[in-house]
Amino acid sequence: MLCIVGTVPDAGFPLVAGPVRRENDRLAIGDRTVAIHRGTPALVGAVLAAATVLPLPPVEAWLVGDIGRGDGSRRLYAHLEAELPRRPWTVVVFHYLQPDVDWHNRVLFAVEKIHPRPVLIADAGFMYAAKMSGQAREYDLFTPDAGELAFLADEDAPHPFYTRGFILHQEERVPELIQRAYCHANAARWLLVKGQTDHLADGGGIHETVAAPASPAMEAMGGTGDTLTGLAAALAASGMPVERAAITAARVNRLAGHLADPTPATQIAAMVRRIPAALKQVLDESGA
Repeated sequence: MLCIVGTVPDAGFPLVAGPVRRENDRLAIGDRTVAIHRGTPALVGAVLAAATVLPLPPVEAWLVGDIGRGDGSRRLYAHLEAELPRRPWTVVVFHYLQPDVDWHNRVLFAVEKIHPRPVLIADAGFMYAAKMSGQAREYDLFTPDAGELAFLADEDAPHPFYTRGFILHQEERVPELIQRAYCHANAARWLLVKGQTDHLADGGGIHETVAAPASPAMEAMGGTGDTLTGLAAALAASGMPVERAAITAARVNRLAGHLADPTPATQIAAMVRRIPAALKQVLDESGA
């Protein structure tokens, strides 16, 4: 079972948890729907698009509204602490939640009650909380962009606001920042660093990179990093080793963007619609 945890930028959106389905360019959970438009909805949309190709276990989304005040995130944290151990999750993806070290640790204690232990993937706010708590090594995959990687690499920064000066010009310093993140135990078992070139790395260094196809308009399309994390989660839930799932996701995400033929005005839902074709092509080319 695959569980996706995150928030929706709508203060009135209640806490919802359960099986999720895709209805055109919207997600539906129970009687609630939300547009596939960047953030966690884009991540979930990518998973469901991949599910039309991959043999995935049941997919659930646990979402709540939060506009940055943290009230919704705290309700979701409490729900996670109580409910995560109740089912045999195979992959759990933590996405946009207000970083809170105490709540993060309580959720991680709840995960330890799940046997066998699920694959743990974190991005965005929850990745920050994992680093801030000193528990980054408990995760199987982080999916930072170069700016987020700079925070992981800064052993002294207690919060992203206080990341040191090497956050500037970070794209060309990705190898150095990866090394720093692992040196100070602030990285997951695997890192998939998103950028003009995507880098797959572990404590031994960079293993693979993906730079093509490159669609410059994707840089202006919010949500492409979210879809990348969703694809990595879907591929891991299908049974792929985490490192192979991550690098395959990077290739699929780029190809889906290329197939969408984006302009700066293109919305992420257009790219999500191209994921099944891109996924089939990449899997066929790799012999999977």
